[in-house]
Amino acid sequence: MNEESVSTISGSTTIIEGSGRAIILLPRGIKIEIINALYSPKSQINLLNFKDIHQNGYHIETLNEGNCEFLQITSIAQGNKQIVEKLPAFFTGLYYTKISSVETHAIAIPVQ
Repeated sequence: MNEESVSTISGSTTIIEGSGRAIILLPRGIKIEIINALYSPKSQINLLNFKDIHQNGYHIETLNEGNCEFLQITSIAQGNKQIVEKLPAFFTGLYYTKISSVETHAIAIPVQ
């Protein structure tokens, strides 16, 4: 993959080092698989879009509690809706959470 420059909400990053399948683990334990994730080690913020959440069988709702807004990720199991993640919002309107990688793979190709 060629190095690319992209603009993100945290500024411009000059290198996308790879792309491919990624699995992330959200705080309450749900896994989100992203088929075509971009790898940029210089970016300090990762973005997860609604399409990735929906493709993993989850739904999204917003909720206001007092003066705080939240994004709820829900699932439907046996006809019952369950809240599987609840993400708080920044004042900017972006929702945030801590994610962890589930698995890491590296491939080395010998140069001849």
